Amino acid sequence: MKLKHILIALSVALVGWFIYDTLSIPSVDDLDGNFKEVAMYRNENNTGPVVRIYAVTVEDTLWQQMQTYGDMMPHTKYGNTKIYYFLNNKPVPSEVHPGGSNFEERFQEFAVARYEKDAMSQVSFVQYPFR
Repeated sequence: MKLKHILIALSVALVGWFIYDTLSIPSVDDLDGNFKEVAMYRNENNTGPVVRIYAVTVEDTLWQQMQTYGDMMPHTKYGNTKIYYFLNNKPVPSEVHPGGSNFEERFQEFAVARYEKDAMSQVSFVQYPFR
């Protein structure tokens, strides 16, 4: 009888710990800078490289927070993920698309950073990529 109570208590403790651990995983909402995704593109190719492109606004040039945000975003093995950061009080593209230029040229001067994780999971973070 005592062993049964111990096993039940241990089971309840483990379930509680699993729930706490799951709910305490850091997310992009925990970062400083008030990140807001304003445009996103993802190709429909599920058998080859998946391309993701994001336009995101941020309150300030918090470089480390931008890098962390990029690291937390989805990435597919052999795919490519690009994130363009813009200050939230400046013009921002409402849509992004694949290709050499991912948004209208008139928005390039307002991009404060670009994060890219390539097909080999190599990360590139460039401040003021169009200057």
